[in-house]
Amino acid sequence: MKIAILGTRGVPNNHGGFEQFAEFFSKYLADKNHEVYVYNSHNHPYQERMWEGVNLLHIYDPEFKMGTVGQFIYDFNCIRDTRKRNFDIILQLGYTSNSIWHWLLPKKSIIITNMDGLEWKRSKYSSLVKSFLRYAEKLAIKSSDYLISDSIGIQDYILKKYKRSSKFIAYGASIFHKQNEDVLAKFNVTKYNYCVIIARLEPENNIETIIEGYHKSAVPYNLIVFGSINSYGKYLKSRYLSDSRICFLGANYNLDELNNLRFFSRYYFHGHSVGGTNPSLLEAMASNALIIANNNIFNEAILGKHAKYFNDSKDIENLLNQDVLFENKENYTKGNIKKIDTLYNWEKINDTYEKYILEQLEKKNKDD
Repeated sequence: MKIAILGTRGVPNNHGGFEQFAEFFSKYLADKNHEVYVYNSHNHPYQERMWEGVNLLHIYDPEFKMGTVGQFIYDFNCIRDTRKRNFDIILQLGYTSNSIWHWLLPKKSIIITNMDGLEWKRSKYSSLVKSFLRYAEKLAIKSSDYLISDSIGIQDYILKKYKRSSKFIAYGASIFHKQNEDVLAKFNVTKYNYCVIIARLEPENNIETIIEGYHKSAVPYNLIVFGSINSYGKYLKSRYLSDSRICFLGANYNLDELNNLRFFSRYYFHGHSVGGTNPSLLEAMASNALIIANNNIFNEAILGKHAKYFNDSKDIENLLNQDVLFENKENYTKGNIKKIDTLYNWEKINDTYEKYILEQLEKKNKDD
């Protein structure tokens, strides 16, 4: 098949979860001899036209000078470009800034949309933006031929809210085997004597809740925080400047470094609250990390009894001060590794995506 992947800044990943999925899935498809195109921002660090057998289309993206509004123009430019390429399948990752251009999507292509999380619940948005996101969500539901949900919670929401079925396919991860303790020296930490957060620094990821609990705790070891230092990140950095244990290290897309840091950490904090299946959570599970997660249906659907949960900063403070979880690490991590092996490994996830997409293409060809 000839397939386009839209909705990301491009591959190889240097941004986030959808980019990481696009990286793994596009390479998988190319290895299976499909003709794959991934739309990249024109200023993506990787400027070649091919990557691992995947065709890269660098499209003008004014977000670097216009902010969020630039995303809408970038998506418009990408969708307009699809009209001249005769794709069998267009796979849209998310809907936030592309659904308003749905009327421009080529009529002959099959449109499949991964609906992402409940974007309109994000606390960083104003009521006006939240209203728009609900509208954009509705447009994406109406204009897509098929829908994919990356969590059971999202699948249930779409069915209840819009009376539309969607295919549940989570993200994937690979069990981490290449441990290298030498990586820790670069970050001035030692084995099992530090904790980690890896997330976008946004309010709905409960970053401040975690850090506040850490700040009030009596533990001696460091908390290292990975995420781009946006305006909210600057606020957090300033607020906790006096606490030398808390280290803001900016964004890091080196998967080997991050996996080693997860593997050798004492506790890994996962505060995401409004998304579906978060890629960084699966990677933490695959890296044998002992996870303390925000208490919500999305996290619980993945982790079940193989994590400890928090509701507020006091929970974090108490868990750290008691510091008894680490003694029982294996009880938590063994179950998570098994889940990655049986449910969330990349081979299985990519294979499920490919089969599902090919089924829809076969249906269309029969109807034609």
